[in-house]
Amino acid sequence: MRVRANPQDLPPASASNPGVREYEAALDAICSHMRDPVAKLRFIRDSLSHYDALKRRVGWVPSAPFRRRLYVWLAIERFRPILLGGGLPSAARRRLRRSLVLGRALAAGAALGALGLTGTIVAAVLILIPATSARTVTPPASKAAARLLAPSPSPEPLDPKLPQLATIWLVEKGADYEQYSNGLRIDTEFAVRGEPRRFRVFDQDGIRPEVYEAPVGIVFHTSESDVWPMEESFNENLRDSSQRLLRFLKRNQVYNYMVDRFGRVYRVVDDACKANHAGYSIWAAGGRYYLSLNNAFLGVCFETRWEGGKALPITAAQFTAGRSLTDCLRQRFGISPEMCVGHGLTSVNPKRHLIGHHVDWARGFPFENFGLPDQYRLPPPSVAFFGFAYDDAFLNVMGEPWPGVRSAEQGLTREAEQRGLSIDDLRRERQAVYDRWILEQARDDESAASARGQKAQRRGPQGG
Repeated sequence: MRVRANPQDLPPASASNPGVREYEAALDAICSHMRDPVAKLRFIRDSLSHYDALKRRVGWVPSAPFRRRLYVWLAIERFRPILLGGGLPSAARRRLRRSLVLGRALAAGAALGALGLTGTIVAAVLILIPATSARTVTPPASKAAARLLAPSPSPEPLDPKLPQLATIWLVEKGADYEQYSNGLRIDTEFAVRGEPRRFRVFDQDGIRPEVYEAPVGIVFHTSESDVWPMEESFNENLRDSSQRLLRFLKRNQVYNYMVDRFGRVYRVVDDACKANHAGYSIWAAGGRYYLSLNNAFLGVCFETRWEGGKALPITAAQFTAGRSLTDCLRQRFGISPEMCVGHGLTSVNPKRHLIGHHVDWARGFPFENFGLPDQYRLPPPSVAFFGFAYDDAFLNVMGEPWPGVRSAEQGLTREAEQRGLSIDDLRRERQAVYDRWILEQARDDESAASARGQKAQRRGPQGG
């Protein structure tokens, strides 16, 4: 799949600017071997945003082929951690190693060119570099990259012999932090208040009358943001990446908490308020069903890329901090272990009645090491109760569903046989229940929002 630069993303007047066209061609050359379309788009947009700075370094070079090769190398050098997430084949990785060596020679040539030696360097470089080299660039096969992409060992479970706190309490609170007795420290610098929590629950008979305001569960997420190697030389990139991510999460009120690569825990949206983290989603426990989990569940995000779950994508520091945060939130709100789940296990496409609309943590979350049941082995309510299915796009990512999906499908098959129905008829019957309930929930939410608006209007004149 080829992803080309979107004309709307290009700098102004790009159609008449040959330099921009050269740069776009260079980016297209890099992207030709990238298999992940999300990584391609991220690389293109980030690269285009730095065009002006690169043009100042390269635009003076008189040879168009030379300029293009310089653009290619400078783009790779700046964004190689992003490229590493693009899933390049090993042959392409070997070609990149050669391209980087030549690219550094080009950069040295560019520096000498500024001293009046341009013609000599250009001639030498054009002889040394084959015409096709710009179309075969790939990410560097560095030791840092290997450590970033290699499977990580699962953290060891907490030693049961170690004394555990029966109660976790707030030890100290400052202007921008909270310190808890289990070692958890929460940075509150980025915390904002959003829409207050309010939700209702369903049981076998439909929506229940009670209205709840305290969270009843936790959904674990991955940020799917850029991931830099955990190396000292990338320290500035690691810090800047986390800060940019936090500003984005705050602006859009995406999660309640974020755990960065160094294990620092940030509160983003206040616990008493919903965050926009789960979208259309389903979970259940104890005969109670929860739809669209933003209001009912806290969103906890780990700064990482899931990458198909092929490796455990959290650092040891994130594991320790995430476990401490989970223990603290569970105790504070009385959250049962069964109500802590990965986003990929809950996310659904409501129109097509399919699971796996988002698949982060659809496998690979260390439930046991977090003191939680293995949710991958439990039948997901989206399949077991509502009859949702999955498509080829889901299987292309997952390979096969997690074990609980198979158990849920077997249960549906047995029920269909007992009732004398086809499995498709049973699924349609169950999916109709979901459609009815999600509509009822939407009406209830609209009614509550209208009531809040009317209350605010009545309060307005008094406040003036």
